[in-house]
Amino acid sequence: MAAAMLAEQISAERAEQWGLIWKCVDDDKLSGEARTLARHLATQATKALGLMKRAIHASAANTFEQQLDLERDLQREAANSEDFRDGVSAFKEKRPAKFTGR
Repeated sequence: MAAAMLAEQISAERAEQWGLIWKCVDDDKLSGEARTLARHLATQATKALGLMKRAIHASAANTFEQQLDLERDLQREAANSEDFRDGVSAFKEKRPAKFTGR
């Protein structure tokens, strides 16, 4: 409340500590951090990441019940994906998954 009412400047470090931003990075390291994050995300189940993004964006306008319905539907969609099947197989076979976004 103080941040909203007083409009005091908040450093990036403080914003990170308070959970207002995910991560604070020095300017000279930003490009490398962004590349590392992009490479990591590209190896993940991109279909699932997209479904998560969809759910998060919808949550601001949805009622609780609408959000639960959406998340149920998205979970079902994710569970029927090729990425899910390969992820489960990879886990069982103790190998890295090969996600394709399908």
